[in-house]
Amino acid sequence: MEIRGQIQGDFVTIVTYHYVRPIKDSLYPDIKGLELQDFYGQIEYIMKYYEVVSMDDLVASINGQQELPDKALLLSFDDGFVDHYEYVFPYLLERGLSGAFYPSVSSITKCQMLDVHKIHFVLASQDNKVLILDKLNQYINDVKEQYELEDIEIYKHQYCKSNRFDSGEVIYIKRMLQYVLPGVLRSEIIDYLFTKFVTKDQVSFAKELYLSENQIRTMIGEGMHFGGHGLNHEWLNHCSRSHQELILTKNKEFLECLGATNNCMTFSYPYGAYNSDTLEMISRHGFDLAFTTKVGLADLNLVDNYEVPRIDTNDLPISFNAELVNWTRQLL
Repeated sequence: MEIRGQIQGDFVTIVTYHYVRPIKDSLYPDIKGLELQDFYGQIEYIMKYYEVVSMDDLVASINGQQELPDKALLLSFDDGFVDHYEYVFPYLLERGLSGAFYPSVSSITKCQMLDVHKIHFVLASQDNKVLILDKLNQYINDVKEQYELEDIEIYKHQYCKSNRFDSGEVIYIKRMLQYVLPGVLRSEIIDYLFTKFVTKDQVSFAKELYLSENQIRTMIGEGMHFGGHGLNHEWLNHCSRSHQELILTKNKEFLECLGATNNCMTFSYPYGAYNSDTLEMISRHGFDLAFTTKVGLADLNLVDNYEVPRIDTNDLPISFNAELVNWTRQLL
């Protein structure tokens, strides 16, 4: 059976967004996201040099039903934040643009705070990340024998490594709480840190953070695309095959219930993580495309349907008058 095909066409730029809000004026000005005015400026830059296309346009191109314009660009928004309804959606409508949105199921259907976002707000709550680091390491040391854990220094050596967005200390905190420690222990520590540094009322916080089903249906009714993004924003490559099967089944059911699969069905891998099992399942469940966090333009003659690269909002300027960046210059 042919599991993965190739997209037919030319290059398309796919930009990823997460938090888009008036960050400096919020309760968490250190949250890693895009300031709302910078989003407006970036869209002006995009409209100056690109032609924004919809997900329907992209899938129609894959199916050989139409050609994409030169310098085609798709806007994608991960994690299902209410930001996307309050700020992004009205602006896209005003400019006659479309976007692709990817919420995780549990955050919407259960109004449940996801661990990934608890970690974000814990980190954003403290300028001095050492306070968080010390609490984390203290907790690990206290339960080291119970869970048969390694020494802290071994974990630090392996995971305290910076990337283009975060310091080594922040990456260490994230990785320990995302997948390194045993699952039950991770949840315990995340809840402990969230209660200590953010709030005890997770339900109210979730209601203010995530989209509602009614908001999603409104957005779909106005031409926005919604795809899958896991149940609880899991690292799929750290999930068993049976759990991945459950995740993709529930995502498909969720999208069908919302009426989001009429023309096409897509998926955005949480953390950009997947493996060979994921690729087989995502094809079998009928998804048309799946997006990674691999950084690059999507060469539609070469890229795999289920391993489509994207660039981050930080890779493009935030002003109409900004100088061209290499990602844009490649297309001109």
